[in-house]
Amino acid sequence: MKELYIDICDLKSKIEELNINDMIYLSGEIYTARDAAHKRMYEAYEKGMDMPISVKDQIIYYMGPSPARPGNVIGAAGPTTSSRMDKYAPKLLDMGLMAMIGKGKRSDEVREAVIKNKAAYFAAIGGAGALLSKCIQSSEIVAYEDLGTEAIRRLVVKDFPVITVLDTKGGDLYKEVAERCLIDNK
Repeated sequence: MKELYIDICDLKSKIEELNINDMIYLSGEIYTARDAAHKRMYEAYEKGMDMPISVKDQIIYYMGPSPARPGNVIGAAGPTTSSRMDKYAPKLLDMGLMAMIGKGKRSDEVREAVIKNKAAYFAAIGGAGALLSKCIQSSEIVAYEDLGTEAIRRLVVKDFPVITVLDTKGGDLYKEVAERCLIDNK
C-alpha cells in the first residue's frame, strides 16, 4: 500500500502505477453525478446531443451533498452506492472518463472497462460525509439544477482521501478482501 498526494491534472500519467489499496489524496477539479444525472447524460449521448460536461480525463464522484450550513462551501459530501451507475459507467469510461469515486463493489463489466480504458475506481469513506466536505474548497452547479442534490457539480478538492479499489491491472480490492476473509474463516 502506498500513500500518494496527486494533483488531478497529473493523475492520467500516474494511473497505471496505482494498485488496489493505495491511499490517494486528490487535489483539483472533480465532478459530481448520481443516478438521475447519469441517466440524463446517457440519454443525451444516445440521442446524439452534447452532454453537459466532457468526461474526457475527468473524475466523477457519486455524491449528492446535503445543504450547506451558513459559512460552509457544501454540506455533508459522502459517497453514494456506485453499483447504481454500473449500467452507464462502461460507456463513460469508453468516452475517456479517467476515474470514478463512490462506495461499494462494481460489476464485472465496469471492472473490464476500467482495465480496457486504463482508468481507476476509488472508494471514499461512507459515513464520513461531514469530514469529506472539509476537503472541498468550492462547489458550483454546472448542469441539471432541477435535480437538486443530484445536479452535476464542479468541485475543487484539496487532499481528498480515497482508496484505490479497481486498478488498471485488474485488481479488485473488494474481491481480494472477500477472498481473504473466506480463507481466514476456514
